[in-house]
Amino acid sequence: MEFENLLTLIKAVSDSELTEFQYEENGTNIRFVKEQPQQIPVEVQAVPVPAAVQAVPAVGNGAADTAAEPEGMLVKSPLVGTFYAAPAEDADPFVSVGDTVKKGQTLAIVEAMKLMNEIESDYDGKIAEICVENGQAVEYGQPLFRIV
Repeated sequence: MEFENLLTLIKAVSDSELTEFQYEENGTNIRFVKEQPQQIPVEVQAVPVPAAVQAVPAVGNGAADTAAEPEGMLVKSPLVGTFYAAPAEDADPFVSVGDTVKKGQTLAIVEAMKLMNEIESDYDGKIAEICVENGQAVEYGQPLFRIV
C-alpha cells in the first residue's frame, strides 16, 4: 500500500465513528483501534440544606435582585496593579466617601509595571463606597468605587 493511501485510510477511520478497523493487502496487515473515552461512574448523594439557605429567593426574581445589589454605578479597575488612593504617601486622598465627583475627575491611581495610571470617574455623583484599601493589589475589572 502506498504511503498516501495509508494516510487517507488513517484519516477516514479517524473521522468515522468506527472504533476498530482491520485491512489486509499482499500479506500486509493493518489494524486501527480507537480508544473509547473512559466513563467514570459518579455517585450522587443528597445533601440536606439548612432551612436558612432554603429561604433565599431564587435568582431572577427582580425584586430580590435589586434588594441584593447595592445602588449606584461601579468604577472598576481597567488593569492589574496596585491601588493608591492619594498621589503621594503623605498627601490627602483624591476622594473620600461622601465626596461629590464629576465625570473625568481623578479618583485614584493604579500602578502597573512602574507606570502610574490615573483612574477617572465615568460618572457624576457622590462616592458611596471605596471598595479597596490603599496599597492593595487589584485585578482587572475589580470594583474600586461605588458612585450614587
